[in-house]
Amino acid sequence: MKKKYHSDEYLGTGVQWGSLIVSGGFLLLFLLLAFFTPDFATSAVDASFNFSVEYFGLYWQLLMLATLIVSLILMFSRYGRVRLGEQAAPKYSNFRWIAMILTTLLAAGGVFWAASEPITHYMDTPPLFAGEGMSEWERVVPGMSQAFFHWGFSAWAILGTVATIVLMYAHYHRGMPLKPRTILFPLFGDKIFRRFHPFGMLADITSIIAVAAGTIGAIGFLGLQAAYAFEDIFGVPSSLLTQISFILILVVIASISAITGVDKGIQTLSRYNVSFAVVLMIFILIVGPTLFIFDAFVAAEAFQLQNYLTMSMTRADGAWLGWWTIFFWGWFIGFGPMMAIFISRISRGRTIRELVIAVALIAPIVSNFWFATIGGTGIFQEINNPGSVSEPLNEVGQEAAVAAILSQLPLGDILAIGFLIITVIFVATTTDSMSYASAVAVTGNDDPSKYVRVFWALVFGAVAVALIVIGESDAGASGAVGMLQNFIVVTAVPVSLLLLPPVWDSVKIAGKLAIEQGIKKKDD
Repeated sequence: MKKKYHSDEYLGTGVQWGSLIVSGGFLLLFLLLAFFTPDFATSAVDASFNFSVEYFGLYWQLLMLATLIVSLILMFSRYGRVRLGEQAAPKYSNFRWIAMILTTLLAAGGVFWAASEPITHYMDTPPLFAGEGMSEWERVVPGMSQAFFHWGFSAWAILGTVATIVLMYAHYHRGMPLKPRTILFPLFGDKIFRRFHPFGMLADITSIIAVAAGTIGAIGFLGLQAAYAFEDIFGVPSSLLTQISFILILVVIASISAITGVDKGIQTLSRYNVSFAVVLMIFILIVGPTLFIFDAFVAAEAFQLQNYLTMSMTRADGAWLGWWTIFFWGWFIGFGPMMAIFISRISRGRTIRELVIAVALIAPIVSNFWFATIGGTGIFQEINNPGSVSEPLNEVGQEAAVAAILSQLPLGDILAIGFLIITVIFVATTTDSMSYASAVAVTGNDDPSKYVRVFWALVFGAVAVALIVIGESDAGASGAVGMLQNFIVVTAVPVSLLLLPPVWDSVKIAGKLAIEQGIKKKDD
């Protein structure tokens, strides 16, 4: 790193106490408010959610689509040959690299939402495609397609394409700190790295809070689902105590992984967990409705591509958009800066083409097939045995969907235990990787102190518990899910402004690197 950034005027690579205290303090303050004034915390989060959906929903839809389009243009152009990270070859194999990328977002809801979202959209066709007298198959395709869209190309593109290009150039090619504020370097120049630059501090602090919200949401969803699965398998009642117990287990796993470091902890967890998930998926494909899953996957993927622009820009039924599309867009936007930091750390030596193919194409297709396998099985069961999945879903909540699906398959209890294990490890991996990214954000160092990483893991777990507690007191499990969703969306508002400049800055940076690497001439 250039000596300039170690001076008293600029940031260095030690702990930036201002960012740490403000972001950590905000979460701890919310924790206290949630426990001592739950009604106030609930009303504040709900009001902020409504404001975010009404005034930022359209902007988020445009931002997500623009990010995907620009990343694809870069991939298909000669700029795709630009190599990032000032390294001749990548450190990790393709499988290990993609496994680490996949586990971070897919873990956030890959079991919870993969089971519940497709069946929900099947039972209640999204407004854009709803019509009278639709046949079962006519409801399957748009329902599955809507779930694919929410966990598909735009979702992944915002996480690790254009912002990653900006960060990798600034950090590895120019020696700047690896922090969220670095995304604004092309806009503000070196002064963005001054210790008390207002936009720099806002970028760091809001990015940490937003990724905390996203990770806290994943932890909370896990607590709800794991507790219900434990009741279904072992007969132990799903209570607030069991939900909190599972959260504590995954925070311990994440903390242990954080202590061992990225090259051991995250890499090991992600590699073995992806392999285990693939084994479970193959088993379901064999014993489940194999042909139906493949038919639904192909048809829904084609339907999604055919209607992609319409699905991206629809503004019909604001209430439905707020609960579904805008919620997911807020979640993924909130993850954006920290995921870009994490992907930058593991992608040195990769070309822009490799980056976009892995993040914006392979990852969403794998995610969609996972959703088709789990959710498609649930839809097939519902068609052949009406109420077998929808009744638990409606009576208990979304956390009941996966148990209802697995219980109808051969060796259902063993499958349920397997899914319980991968869910805990998946979310532990997300917690660890986002704790790592948050630690990087407050240090500017891509090898931050393990104690700072553990601090964030503990804070994430504590706030997740608080949200579930106030949500449960409000309206049971469904209230807890709603509280988690609302909190996630609110924190994404400032981060969405941070992720706009990379849409054009990434193209400029790709052009500079293309000239430096002899891919194009200066006067082209």
